[in-house]
Amino acid sequence: MNKISEHIFRAYDIRGLYGKDIDPTVFYQIGLAAGAYLKKKLNGSMMTVGNDIRQSSYPLVYSFIAGVSATGVQISFQGRTSFGQTLFAGWQQKSDLIAFVTASHLPPEWNGVKFYYGDGVGLPEKELMHIRDIVLKQQWTIVPYNDAGTVTKQHLQHEYIDYFTKHFTYKHKMKVALDCGGASMTLSAPAVFSALKIDTVPIFCKPDPTFSNRPSDPKPVNLKMLMKKVVDEKCDFGVAFDGDGDRSVIVDDTGSVLSSDETGILLGKYGLGQRTGTIIANVECSKAVAEQLSPLGFKIKQIQVGHTFLTLHAKQEHALLGIESSGHFILPSYFLFDDAIIVPLKIAEILDHQQKPLHVLRETIPIYPLKKEEIDCDDAIKFDVINHLKAVLTNEFSDVNTLDGIRINLENGWVLIRASNTSPLIRLTAEADTNKEVDHIAKDFTKRTETVIKEYKEKQMMQIS
Repeated sequence: MNKISEHIFRAYDIRGLYGKDIDPTVFYQIGLAAGAYLKKKLNGSMMTVGNDIRQSSYPLVYSFIAGVSATGVQISFQGRTSFGQTLFAGWQQKSDLIAFVTASHLPPEWNGVKFYYGDGVGLPEKELMHIRDIVLKQQWTIVPYNDAGTVTKQHLQHEYIDYFTKHFTYKHKMKVALDCGGASMTLSAPAVFSALKIDTVPIFCKPDPTFSNRPSDPKPVNLKMLMKKVVDEKCDFGVAFDGDGDRSVIVDDTGSVLSSDETGILLGKYGLGQRTGTIIANVECSKAVAEQLSPLGFKIKQIQVGHTFLTLHAKQEHALLGIESSGHFILPSYFLFDDAIIVPLKIAEILDHQQKPLHVLRETIPIYPLKKEEIDCDDAIKFDVINHLKAVLTNEFSDVNTLDGIRINLENGWVLIRASNTSPLIRLTAEADTNKEVDHIAKDFTKRTETVIKEYKEKQMMQIS
């Protein structure tokens, strides 16, 4: 692989297909760039590095470390572990930068790397593009051999487990179905649950780098085994993790999957020690979040979609809770990064205090009909289409949020139209009080969007001709 493709540098991370978009040579150069960035931009000298369970992660992480070390940066290498344990290690060590080699929920042939500041806040897109530019322009300096960074192999699992045993205690027995999907959480979650004396029913809790038992994306369609085990084994609830362990999905005691909004509302209603303060939720979250949590005294602030924004705003707002519609959660009273293990531990704590089944607590939360559409749109015009819609729709409707795409709040619901940061798509999400109303909203705004896409395609063709 001679030339590095710009498309591997995404809004939230760097990723691509192993052997096609990325390989050890590419990751050596990314390591050189990350080391140069750390020294020049952050004026730092220390990086914590870890990797997930994928077969390609070791060749990539070793090449990445070689690049970082060649710039003179010191490295604490956590080895193969979960996302949360690596972030915890970097946070405890006060590293200047944390890197985790993973492709998160994507299939096993994918891989990549995520970057975080030492406090666990994700690197914004602007900073990732800075690293991209260093790679493409090869703006690094390789130090003499005697100045190369030292690589120290460390594994802070004992400290990681101790942290949770100090923060969580349960008075009553708890039984939880634990679905690690054969992925990175197999390396940490069972040990944490065991230390907390939570009775677990393990599901795919042995390392499986090819994700042969279930896909690494914990969508409801992939969680049938978990749903069945929760009921059959009479568990208090179940939890499933994604490939690296920064997202979790909760299943209640009846075997029903909770949405991210429902989980977030439960955390807000029952899991916070105070009722005044800010809760952040991205623009794709249900209107039920504000309806349920605002009357309790919380201020709900909407933010952009993306886990990096979640961590950044959690820090800026001194938030009590952060809710991301895709399943990322932040509880800053513990730490700023989105380690998914905190969610089931908090749900267990809530059930321990409330002494009510999870499905009973869930019944108090309204579920509104939701519809999502993916509209094909060339990368070259998708942001122009969104900007055009912003101009038109902000004039037509009175309650419009243009923080991330266009969210139009209507009397009976809302619709969000935004360009995908990773695919040639425009994503449309609609929610309303009834199925009939959500169908009407989705159909109306899909048609509006497709009309604008057609106009821009025609302009594009005229320019070419």
